[in-house]
Amino acid sequence: MSQAALKTRTIATTARTSRSRAGLRVLPILAVVATALLAGCAQRDSVTVGAIPDDYRTNHPIVIAEKNEKIDLPVGAGDRGMTGSQRDTLLGFLDSYDKSAAPALTIQVPSGSANEAAATAAARDFARLAVASGVKRNRIVLVSYQAGSSEISAPVRVSYIAVKAQTDKCGRWPDDLVETSENKHYADFGCSYQNNLAAQMANPGDLLGPRKQTTIDAENRGKVIDVYRSRGISDEFLGSSEVTY
Repeated sequence: MSQAALKTRTIATTARTSRSRAGLRVLPILAVVATALLAGCAQRDSVTVGAIPDDYRTNHPIVIAEKNEKIDLPVGAGDRGMTGSQRDTLLGFLDSYDKSAAPALTIQVPSGSANEAAATAAARDFARLAVASGVKRNRIVLVSYQAGSSEISAPVRVSYIAVKAQTDKCGRWPDDLVETSENKHYADFGCSYQNNLAAQMANPGDLLGPRKQTTIDAENRGKVIDVYRSRGISDEFLGSSEVTY
């Protein structure tokens, strides 16, 4: 091989090696650029929901607050005092009255209505029934309110303020239920459940903390310990057990 041909071959080999090394250096750069582009696309399409509350206990919390308990008792223009139906309804309403707190029991009598005289007589009977049910006489207030028309028979309203466990009103539908792209509960989710749970609370204070422990029955405790020490079985257990010893 001549010297000129050998020189030409060496130059070609060197050029191919340089291009290969340049290609190897370009590959990592292209990988980094592709990763950045993909990350940008992924972040643009993502939805962040971690900071948005999606718990029905947070959206509809049970709170303890004062609530105006009231009932309207219809009175006919020809009635003579309290009727049996009114008596039963009022007794059921007063079952929730807290005698220990003794809030003011307000009896509102319509004025200027067609049944004004009958409503006044019925309201006095309502007050006497409330006293017989345990409401203190000095906590009963009789007031009048202006009826809307003199041609209608307006009811007698009985009300008092009580501390109740309650939630916000249900029925909020600000958004379409079909819009579920964020995979969250709808606004009214869990509201009826929370309302029912709050209505079942006989003592709202139970939500604030445990009650004080009551004293033990020392006599009953002594009997139980004596039975345990003698390794005996109580007659009550034997009577209710299906196993024959």
